[in-house]
Amino acid sequence: MKLAEALAERAAAVRRVEQLRSRVEASARYQEGETPAEDAARLLAEADEVLDSLEALIRRINRTNATVELGPDGTLTDALARRDVLRLRHATLTAAADAAAGSGGRGGYGRQLRSELLMLSALPVAELRERADLVARDLRQLDVRIQRANWEADLVV
Repeated sequence: MKLAEALAERAAAVRRVEQLRSRVEASARYQEGETPAEDAARLLAEADEVLDSLEALIRRINRTNATVELGPDGTLTDALARRDVLRLRHATLTAAADAAAGSGGRGGYGRQLRSELLMLSALPVAELRERADLVARDLRQLDVRIQRANWEADLVV
């Protein structure tokens, strides 16, 4: 099995657990004289089975991520950490640029009355947006390398 297939299987298992949890909650209590819509104990046992297999799958995915080399990016685990940080860096730069630019039609620098204080930017908006664009490019390129590795790497035992 390829790593990408295992990742898809993991996502499906997580969705299945959420569905089972919701059904358990809906069937955990019922009114006297009625029968529950589903057997909550059976659903809970099924959720336990899915969770056990999910844990085993996650362990294999993590072992694979730690062993697959991506050249200058290090291991797949290293690349995933870098991708997470690039996403946070991009979000931070974008938020800073948006805040510095202000809101409204005039970019936040105007005023309606002469008695109002003029709002000024404490950060260079254009430079922040340029940096955010470079980070976004790096993020896209890294994500392509990660996706390629996901489809090329075999899941370890």
